[in-house]
Amino acid sequence: MGHGTDVRCARTRHSGDMTTPTTTRQLRRSTTDKWFAGVCGGLAEYLGWNATLVRLLFILSCLLPGPQFILYIALWIIIPKR
Repeated sequence: MGHGTDVRCARTRHSGDMTTPTTTRQLRRSTTDKWFAGVCGGLAEYLGWNATLVRLLFILSCLLPGPQFILYIALWIIIPKR
């Protein structure tokens, strides 16, 4: 049985004898890897995936019924540009 303690630790980067917190990932539209609006490129950077894979998955998802284009436009509006 656990003691019920909640231990949380932040990621830190060690440089010499100084410890500084790392920067957090932020979802941003890509300005360098974009075909249309940078949404797929930004998602790929955020997830650590290949941008071509994200684009391919989006195109394949368009073959299925659903609001993929509306979702893409919503992400275009919601996700800030880098």
